[in-house]
Amino acid sequence: MTIRLVAMDLDDTLLRDDWTISPRVVKAIQKAQAQGVKMTIATGRMSISARPYAEQLGIDVPVITYHGAMIQQVLSGEILFRRVIPSALAAEIVEHVSKLGIYGQVYLKDRVVTSQLNEWSREYAKIASVHIEVADLAVLLSQEPEGVEKILFISEESVLDQLASTLKQFYGKKVHITKSKPHFLEITDCSVNKGIALAALAEHFGIIQEDVMAIGDSFNDLEMLQYAGMGVAMGNARSEIKEQADIVTVSNEDDGVAEAIERYVLRIND
Repeated sequence: MTIRLVAMDLDDTLLRDDWTISPRVVKAIQKAQAQGVKMTIATGRMSISARPYAEQLGIDVPVITYHGAMIQQVLSGEILFRRVIPSALAAEIVEHVSKLGIYGQVYLKDRVVTSQLNEWSREYAKIASVHIEVADLAVLLSQEPEGVEKILFISEESVLDQLASTLKQFYGKKVHITKSKPHFLEITDCSVNKGIALAALAEHFGIIQEDVMAIGDSFNDLEMLQYAGMGVAMGNARSEIKEQADIVTVSNEDDGVAEAIERYVLRIND
């Protein structure tokens, strides 16, 4: 096995808890790129939120955003793939959940919109470094001809687990439902996830599945870890994710991404 493509989740994987990338991780990624290995980001975030990190790392490979609903050359802005939740379906889901009093926001390319700002929206804006617009979501979705890349619901984990069960019952065949963080329940079109997007990217470059590495920590990373020839779970990953991974590295605070790249891509310890 010779790793030729590496996909890295952002939050709690590539990023430390202060949302920065450590110098050791930057060095490992840039060294792998210098050796011809294609490095990319695979995140649930919107592209505008992933772009600063791609620029910092000098990534010129298309980046997977919105859990695979969009593949984009973030430096040029060229969209290679986009799949949305149809507006009518998105409106139905948002209305269903709003009646439960659970905070939600929708994503249209580089826009994130909610009906009312609160502590959840302020925390999200801080994490993702994005501006959140306020609008009537029912009106917005009625005027959107195509649809939205993602719907995000934020609440306590126990509330979201119950909500996920309900949404799967009503919409499980129409949308993909996953969690990126304990407090984040994320909804995309049923045909996309990080694994499907990573497979498409590998095919685009003519790279076989065996030569792909994926690194992640949470439920939304599961499909790409299962797809990759080498699925790497972070030391801080959910136990359910570690069980599905081929390898477990150290935590995001201990440069787990760098350790995985140094050992299995650069083979520094061989």
